[in-house]
Amino acid sequence: MTDPAPGSVPLVLAHNVVHLDPAPALFEAMLEGWRRQQSARFLHPTSTIEPRLRMIRRFEKFTGLYPWQWTPAEGEAFIDHLRSSSVKAVSTARSYEVTIGLFVEFMLDPRYGWAQECLAQFGQSPQQVFHEGNSIAHKLDYEGDPRRRPLTYDEVQALFDAADARAARIAGRGVKGALCAARDAAVLKTIYAFGLRRTETARLDLVDLRSNRNAPQFKGFGSVMVRFGKASTGSPPKRRTVLLVPEMDWVVDTLDHWINDLRPRFGPGAHPALWVTERVGRLSARSINDAFVAARQDAGLDSSLDPHCLRHSAVTHWVEFGYPARFVQEQVGHVYASTTAIYTGVSNEYRNELLQASLRQRVGQDWDGAEQ
Repeated sequence: MTDPAPGSVPLVLAHNVVHLDPAPALFEAMLEGWRRQQSARFLHPTSTIEPRLRMIRRFEKFTGLYPWQWTPAEGEAFIDHLRSSSVKAVSTARSYEVTIGLFVEFMLDPRYGWAQECLAQFGQSPQQVFHEGNSIAHKLDYEGDPRRRPLTYDEVQALFDAADARAARIAGRGVKGALCAARDAAVLKTIYAFGLRRTETARLDLVDLRSNRNAPQFKGFGSVMVRFGKASTGSPPKRRTVLLVPEMDWVVDTLDHWINDLRPRFGPGAHPALWVTERVGRLSARSINDAFVAARQDAGLDSSLDPHCLRHSAVTHWVEFGYPARFVQEQVGHVYASTTAIYTGVSNEYRNELLQASLRQRVGQDWDGAEQ
């Protein structure tokens, strides 16, 4: 006899206990079983498992019914309610449908025995709530906010100028905060130069800055080892090495000034973090976001831009610099080239240059764009 699967009825539900109200007891046992099943798959407790459990409780509260009583009508009413209240993004609504669907699949899986238990106790068995006819079709590769885009070269410069000016302005007033503002400016420049995510940037340590023997002119900043890259579901963080490209070599002076002049003034001692706070802690991803917002406002840029747009900008500008698509994909750690393509938003000027180069090859080197 094989051992029962994690989250199955024999491991979660105590049959020698008689509940005064068996319905809520069975529901709680189901949730605990699903939690164990997801934990056995090494899904993250706080970022994946707990939000999923909260969604199921939210759906149960909305319907006023237990899972073995749910029908497609309840699912449709739930999504309709969300559309008319808080949820406007298609991707968000789909994520709710997927979560509910996963929970129902867990209940229906005969290896766990929950459908049989519902039938034995209440004479009802769970059924799928969302199906092809009432769920959101996934037709596009990207369904994020269309306002999120790469910054132009001028916008990048304006952002960095605003961040530098902020530090100078605070120092000129003689008040506290100039050192932190200078750090924030260096952080934003590093995100763009290496195409990093916020969390990746916050979790960098000093030892993650490496030299590149093929580019000794970059000193000890020729590459960055990203050890806490975005993980796939149930997998550990992905690692990658990001090489500094010559067009971004200005960040060498920025990092050198931060490490040798500014960082020691925080008194970090033996703290390993590259970016430290006044209280000698690690700078958080949220603080990086706040730094970007402050610089963005000072620069008068679009309020829909966020720090991730700097990563989009790096991808776009690497492409415009002429680096191969595969190189750019490896730089940002994307598994699929299609993901990198979504990040890319080259300028009209760049596309026109490619067009003119192609026409010169076909028509002749003396083609100047004026011929009809």
